[in-house]
Formats: sequence, C-alpha cells, structure tokens
Amino acid sequence: MAKLYFHYSSMNAGKSTALLQANHNYLERGMKTMLFTAKLDNREGGGVISSRIGIQKEALAFANEDNLFDMVREADSDSKLNCILVDEAQFLSKEQVRQLIRLVDEEGIPVLTYGIRSDFKGEVFEGSKFLLAWSDVMKEIKTICHCGKKATMNARVSTEGDMETAGAQIEIGGNERYISLCRSCFNRGETGSFSPV
Repeated sequence: MAKLYFHYSSMNAGKSTALLQANHNYLERGMKTMLFTAKLDNREGGGVISSRIGIQKEALAFANEDNLFDMVREADSDSKLNCILVDEAQFLSKEQVRQLIRLVDEEGIPVLTYGIRSDFKGEVFEGSKFLLAWSDVMKEIKTICHCGKKATMNARVSTEGDMETAGAQIEIGGNERYISLCRSCFNRGETGSFSPV
C-alpha cells in the first residue's frame, strides 16, 4: 500500500543524502523513480538534488504554481513509476501536498518527501505544515547542535556569527548562512563558534 512519507530535520542533517540513497535503492532493484526539487534552490544550476557530501542527481524543478499531479502523469504515461522523491519539501504549497496525496491514494505511488520543518524564526513552512498534518509516516533525521544536544532549529547567521531574527522567510543558502541549533541555544541566540564556510 502506497504512503506519503515526510522525512524532516533541521539543516545539515543529511536529508538530501538520505533521499539520494533511497533513490539509489529503488534504481538498483530495477524500479523507476521520479525526483523533484524546488526551483527556488538554484545553487547547483537548478533541477539538481545535491548533497553536501558531494553526490547529486538531476530532478524536475517545481515552482509554487506547478501541478505535481499533472507533471507526474505527463512524464509517466506508461504508469510504471515505483516511487516519487521530493527534496526541499518545505517549499511545497498546500495544494501541492494535496496533489502528492492524490498520487499516493489514486495512483498508488509511494511519495517520499524530505525537508525542514521551520524557518530561521522558528515558524513552520507551508509545505512542512501540511506534510506534518497529512503524511502517513513521519521520520526525523537527526543532527546535533554545537552544544551536543539534538538540533531541531535553523538559525540564519550573519558573517559576524550573530543570529538574525528578521528578514524574508526564504533565503537560499548553505553552511555559509545557516546553522542547526537545539531549541535552548536558538532561544538564547548562541551560535557557538560559527564561522561562514
């Protein structure tokens, strides 16, 4: 039975690596997959899922207005798709999460999504909100804060190492701009010995 999965974590926990490994497992068994990533994240040129450990794979880039159900049906006319994998799932819209649910419930295709729950202010992203509400299975991918506790928060950090608390919700960046913190360090604004990479 197909299910909608949401794999979530703070930044730098290995979500993209886990997605690429899951994709590899399907392909190794001769199965057909389809990969999506947010068009917003064009650090690798767009349409690429890239892990910080150096592996990557081409993917379909989705924008907020795209209909994922239709995109899958157009690209998979022979209906032999075994799994859909979505990176940067926090950038999905509410309607796109509904479209993924249709792919699971009506087409019988498992959908594995990977993303962060909250932004640098500790507020939930739209895609994450509805994945948390509607997914069949939720799995946390863990990483640690500089203090050694489990990191659950994402802090946007200035070049001076100070935590930022204002600005647009979405600003694409990596280790040079964001750090994962436990809730306690996040609430105190403690970024440890952060220095941009």
